[in-house]
Amino acid sequence: MRSAPRFPSVSRDAGHYESYYLKATRPGGGRGVWIRHTVHKRPEEDATAALWLTLFDADAPGPRAVKAAFGADELSVPDGGYIRIDGAALEPGHAKGKIATPELSAGWDLRFSDDGDAFHHLPYDRLYDAPLPRTKFLSPYPSARFDGGVTVGEEVIEVSSWPGMVGHNWGAEHAERWVWIQGAFLDGEEPTYFDMAAGRIKLGPVQTPWVGNAMLRIGSVEHRLGGFDRMLSTKVSERPTSCTFQIAGKGIKVRGRVASEARNFVAWVYADPKGPEHNTINCSISDLELEVQRDGRPPERLEVIGAAAYEFGTRDTDHGIPLQPYSDG
Repeated sequence: MRSAPRFPSVSRDAGHYESYYLKATRPGGGRGVWIRHTVHKRPEEDATAALWLTLFDADAPGPRAVKAAFGADELSVPDGGYIRIDGAALEPGHAKGKIATPELSAGWDLRFSDDGDAFHHLPYDRLYDAPLPRTKFLSPYPSARFDGGVTVGEEVIEVSSWPGMVGHNWGAEHAERWVWIQGAFLDGEEPTYFDMAAGRIKLGPVQTPWVGNAMLRIGSVEHRLGGFDRMLSTKVSERPTSCTFQIAGKGIKVRGRVASEARNFVAWVYADPKGPEHNTINCSISDLELEVQRDGRPPERLEVIGAAAYEFGTRDTDHGIPLQPYSDG
């Protein structure tokens, strides 16, 4: 177990959200799948659960997406696993499930492995049990490989050594505004990946500057980036379909840009346990470019074409990406 579920121990009077999700993209890019298992609990109410799936395809007019909601009686923790919703289970090394709606049905049976360590976005373990920050991020399998199959409608998609990741987040409320950027670089023998979560937190009427926490792994060398102590040097310029950023660590500076065409994005409603809600815009087949400057080395350029994740969470509703017709919470 790389990241234990939190929802079983949440008190009746507390609000809580939790998500286990996976992203896998075809080698070479242009096609990817994003699957999400979520828990939503309002204070003094029973939890609800949901399954989400999006198939991204650069050759299609747009993503195909489906979501189904369930009551607390369909939510549990499998023995030795992370989460089960209506028979769909996520366990170490295995994700299997299905979603059936009148509009679209989908299913998946995926095996995955990751020889690297989990990436804890927060720099200290104690912060994962502290009241603040209210949003906790963790990538239990940040550089996984997937094998198996995904079915969307009548289409059966073979998955063979697709790079990707498994993530886990939870908390009492979402950040006021956030971005998540992830990509795997496949040129070398050893796994190389970039994973960044950055957010702005609302404190009364004021929003904090961007706080980013990231990992850039190049071969066997891991570079932790950002953190509270580097808040002023972290820069994020976010738009619905693109984001430029810079983030630094000890002896390293990274500048980057992630983007895709608007037609490749999906938009969802994400509700806070105590209200109100965000619009969340996501694309798992984005392009990612990084310029890396490490002390004592020449500049390096890393690139992912059609296989990076870009997610943007906002209270804005004028982003231009059609919302999926599903409520949340």
